[in-house]
Amino acid sequence: MLQETLKFELPSYLNAAMPPERRGVRRDQVKMMVQNRRTGQTMHDHFFNLDLYLKKGDVLVLNSSRTVPAILKSELYRNGEVIQNEMEIRLARRKNDSTWEALAVSEEVKRGDQLIFSKQFLGEVLEVNKKRPFITIKFSKNGSALYDEIYAIGEPVRYEYINSPWELDYYQTVFATHPGSVEMPSAGRAFSWELLFKLQKKGIKLVFIQLHTGLSYFLDDKWDHSPTENYEEYTIPAEAWENILQAKVEGKRVISVGTTVVRAIETAALNGELSGWTNLYIKPKYDLKITDGIITGMHEPEASHLDMLSAFVNQKDLFNSYQEAIKRGYLWHEFGDMNLIL
Repeated sequence: MLQETLKFELPSYLNAAMPPERRGVRRDQVKMMVQNRRTGQTMHDHFFNLDLYLKKGDVLVLNSSRTVPAILKSELYRNGEVIQNEMEIRLARRKNDSTWEALAVSEEVKRGDQLIFSKQFLGEVLEVNKKRPFITIKFSKNGSALYDEIYAIGEPVRYEYINSPWELDYYQTVFATHPGSVEMPSAGRAFSWELLFKLQKKGIKLVFIQLHTGLSYFLDDKWDHSPTENYEEYTIPAEAWENILQAKVEGKRVISVGTTVVRAIETAALNGELSGWTNLYIKPKYDLKITDGIITGMHEPEASHLDMLSAFVNQKDLFNSYQEAIKRGYLWHEFGDMNLIL
């Protein structure tokens, strides 16, 4: 658990309720707090100047997972009869090409129930476990055809601090290519193509992996949010892994863009597997095998992500930097400002 020092008050006006572009700011012009891992000292800049803090030969690892519109609406049928006219389903994690775990926003659903999303798109409830927040759904379509249906009828997951139903495109990074995340891998959102090209021109190596983010909020406090219960699917292309390992051999820095990337590459370092599922919980004093630095957003009080950041910089320095960010008006969450820890 987090130590007392990382509990802090976040004023509601610092919750980023809209994308930077709708605030009149380019995505790469959000603010950036830069923190030294060794000294804890901070500097303040804008994200477009990221290249000033990176060196030729550094490897920047990005998550190319694409956000799916994970909120679906269906009719709930049992034995041919309508049980509920409209039931909300929140996709949580993909199990295989046709089966997902999902959060059903209903107490009515039972094993064997039928879900009708549209005339051509159906689902069957394979499992309901009262001890877990998720049900298991087998859909009538699979693979790319299933994703086509999800993109056609779904909406992105939005939380209470979001004040408008922003379109799915606002929940994508510019380099997102592999569908599967139910919440945006938001640390990469601030990158523009112009910034990526500027980094490459300086000699910084860009490599892409995938970790499909799961659902982080279950709408009911009775469910355990232990990070070790958070299983997420990852894939690291062989070429990307070779570039990462080569950088370590050459004494270059490997910088993860987001907590998702840290989980994926540190899992691979532990088990030697370049694909699979990870429930790795990184906390203070964890011995990071690969990652030398992290680019991340601003995380809410007591979030498990703060435990991970405490593996990069000690908790007292992290707490002080967050207090400084609050005083300077940094914005939080997926549409907010950025933090570079090196």
